[in-house]
Amino acid sequence: MAYDIRCFDFKKKEYMLDQNQIEEYHRSGVLLMKGILQEWIDELRRGVDANLENPGEFAKVYTGDDEDGYFFGDYCNWSRIQEYRNFLFKSPCASMAGQLMDSKEVRLFHEHVLVKEPGTDKPTPWHHDQPYYCVNGKQGCSFWIPLDPVPKETCPEFILGSHQWGQWYTPTKFIGVEYDREDTSLASIPDIEAKREDYDIRSWEIEPGDAIAFHFLTVHGAPPNISKKHRRRGFAARWLGDDATYAVRSGVTSPPFPGLEKRLNHGDPMDAEEFPIVWEKSSNT
Repeated sequence: MAYDIRCFDFKKKEYMLDQNQIEEYHRSGVLLMKGILQEWIDELRRGVDANLENPGEFAKVYTGDDEDGYFFGDYCNWSRIQEYRNFLFKSPCASMAGQLMDSKEVRLFHEHVLVKEPGTDKPTPWHHDQPYYCVNGKQGCSFWIPLDPVPKETCPEFILGSHQWGQWYTPTKFIGVEYDREDTSLASIPDIEAKREDYDIRSWEIEPGDAIAFHFLTVHGAPPNISKKHRRRGFAARWLGDDATYAVRSGVTSPPFPGLEKRLNHGDPMDAEEFPIVWEKSSNT
């Protein structure tokens, strides 16, 4: 698939973060920003509606026939869903990621949609994202954006400082099974639920327009959506900074990016059409 972005009008708005926010992100590996994307929520909701009506080739349903509710996930659809493109290329999200990563330029990695309909009793397992990815480097940042009001008991949960633990964990499928990886540097993630008091776990009551930014190595998970009437639609935008390089893993990656291995070698910059540069630091930012 061609990713010709020359037809897009990149009139990006800037949103300047203050130094306290940037320092909190680096210290904790996660940062809550209130009300910064309010004007983009309707656009993203329309995009998610289109995505649910016409799922992409990587779409998954994580709830089984014997489980309550409906847990849907999909990613890498920005090239075919206009509303996603509008947000990713015109909103201030990439500029904020650039500031948090202290990067001179920001590439789009991918978008990821996760929907838990009312009464979905399946949690999202504890994990961190980078071992899933075909990317090495310290400058990787995700924005998780709620499209519905999310009470604290349904909000994704993050372990503060976990991006600095120095240990990578074997990726876990959202059905609760570890990936098949032949990599002795990876460990099974601890049983966090059994010893929650040992960790500095943070979550919030959040609203549409808020955003949670977090490092690719920050350990996180999400509770079930026990509400019987409220949806929990989340849109994630994932960004790459200057030091991101292509990584060959010992097993499959998620997203898979078919054919990328024929164009990039391990250690190459992420200079491929799948990962366009969306933001560049100007002299006055």
